[in-house]
Amino acid sequence: MKIEKTTKIGELLSQAPEKAELLLEAGMHCLGCPASQEETLEEACDVHGIDVEELLEKLNA
Repeated sequence: MKIEKTTKIGELLSQAPEKAELLLEAGMHCLGCPASQEETLEEACDVHGIDVEELLEKLNA
């Protein structure tokens, strides 16, 4: 799965649940929140003050 800025958190977690650890390490501690499931990775990074490009590199490594 190629993860992009527009990938929704819910889609990412359902297709690649092992990536949750990287999201948690980056500071996204609300992965279970229903609202987060429809957020894009870019939107979630904006809310949490995370550099989306850095996170994408780790998620796609």
